[in-house]
Amino acid sequence: MFFKFPLRAAVLSLCLIGGILPSSGTSAEAVLTAPGGSEELTQRLRSASSALGAASQADAQELLAAALSDYRTLVQVLYDAGHFAPQVNILLDGQEAARIQPLNAPRQINQVRITVVPGPSFRFSHAEITPWPANSDVEPPAGFATGQPATTGVLRDTGASGLRAWRRAGHPKARLAQQAITANHRAHTLDARLTLAPGAQLRFGALQLAAPSAVRAEAIQRIAGLPSGEIYHPDLLAKSATRLRRTGAFSSVTLRAEEKPNPDGTLDYLATVEDMPPRRLTFGAELSSSDGVELTATWMHRNLFGGAEKLRFETRLSGLGSSNDIDGRIALRLDRPATLGPDDNLFYMVEAERLDEEHYTATQGLGGIGIRRVYSDQLFAEAGLGFNSILATDAFGKRRFKYIAGFLRAEYDQRNSRVDATKGYFINARLTPFFGLDGTDAGLQVKLDGRIYHGLGGNDRLVLAGRAQLGSVIGPSLSNASPTLLFYSGGAGSVRGHEYQSLGVPVGSNSAGGRGYLALSGELRGKVTDKLSLVGFFDIGYVDSDAFVSSSSQSHSGAGFGLRYDLAGIGPLRVDFAYPVDGSTDDGLQFYIGIGQAF
Repeated sequence: MFFKFPLRAAVLSLCLIGGILPSSGTSAEAVLTAPGGSEELTQRLRSASSALGAASQADAQELLAAALSDYRTLVQVLYDAGHFAPQVNILLDGQEAARIQPLNAPRQINQVRITVVPGPSFRFSHAEITPWPANSDVEPPAGFATGQPATTGVLRDTGASGLRAWRRAGHPKARLAQQAITANHRAHTLDARLTLAPGAQLRFGALQLAAPSAVRAEAIQRIAGLPSGEIYHPDLLAKSATRLRRTGAFSSVTLRAEEKPNPDGTLDYLATVEDMPPRRLTFGAELSSSDGVELTATWMHRNLFGGAEKLRFETRLSGLGSSNDIDGRIALRLDRPATLGPDDNLFYMVEAERLDEEHYTATQGLGGIGIRRVYSDQLFAEAGLGFNSILATDAFGKRRFKYIAGFLRAEYDQRNSRVDATKGYFINARLTPFFGLDGTDAGLQVKLDGRIYHGLGGNDRLVLAGRAQLGSVIGPSLSNASPTLLFYSGGAGSVRGHEYQSLGVPVGSNSAGGRGYLALSGELRGKVTDKLSLVGFFDIGYVDSDAFVSSSSQSHSGAGFGLRYDLAGIGPLRVDFAYPVDGSTDDGLQFYIGIGQAF
């Protein structure tokens, strides 16, 4: 008996469960209609309906639950569209879903019919939000006015605009105190009166750390640069959070106001940060038929001394498998954030490089110090001063150059993506004045790199991309300038279809770099699928012995096509095939492989 009773109980329980639970069956037919509603509104209702999506699952219990939730969902869609007297009927096999008891659900549902009668569109009979700050740069939505269509979306936007206006006027504790909204169903109008409670105007107080971090609390406060004593403004608060994120030391940053202000009219903030792993190691590779393989590696420490200092070590090997000897570079850079101010980084750099190019060889070492100022998320500038020593051999023989060199660099990036832009533009400008030592000539090097992108068609399926590169060396003659300051054309970074640095200025039977340089590139990128794209391109380059190119400058061009395959989180895998169009070369077809677009 001890064993029989549990067995019988289990069998009986299974029978009861089988009788209560609905069984699965075939897909249910599901239809939604909205008599009197526009096609756009009907599509919005269909997209919002859970029952339409659940009909293919054919589980009666889930379908009933989805239908019951649809009453609220569909009414909300109608309210958002300004229909405040709607009628929603959801029939499951001819029975209103709201009248079906969940514990007595049918075993199977074969048909779902949703009928939505939107009813008339309502308009504002009165639209008022008070108080509103004087001389505010925020205005209520234009749709919140007497006679305009009344929607819950407009009401939400109006309330949010009011809070934003008061917060931008220095009232961080502003809130929506009251909403008096009355619908007149006979006149199809809505009376809306919103009342704001702005609270006191407050000033920034102190910034405290909510939880311990590997970055010292004093350093976090210095980097954030919260403007203590100044009148509150949300942009200033956002700027402080952005400064902390910009260091790269934190995976997340949140600045939260204390509940109550201080008696002196200041408001303190708590910083909650999550530390990133302190070290990062990355690798890169690029292959071309003329340049061989280029390998790069970067090691970075994000918080070297506990003040979010960033130490970056870079190394590069290129020319592997090419006809030239191997080039190499080692560089070390230390950035100290907020050294001179919250937006100013002080950096130190040391670099050694060996270049074995087609037309010259050079060994150089440099060291310097500089300042980086960040003006916005799109714009930054750097300025520095250092010493550079170069031992070079080129068409003019073997020489040593010594410079005290300064540099000024600015970058403005308005692209919507750094690795696969479809709109926007990018500008990078660099000025390098150099002062010669031990008989080396002084002068100025100018570099400019501009890119522009324009999407065509739906979802930017076609993209036009253009690039212009300009270079000039002003001051020294061609024979008295270091070849590392001069310009060549050819290769993946300038004119595809020609070998790397294949175009220069003829010097006897050899070739030297030019003092003037111009390269233009155009691409048409078209998506075949969401992952795969085809690219057609044309490049042309000019090099001149003078500081500026002209119609008589040395030139060459190349054209070709490429494939791009999008690698999520990394960027497109790039394969380009290019053929020389103009210019003396016997190299024929060239190919290039890399990560990211060519520009």
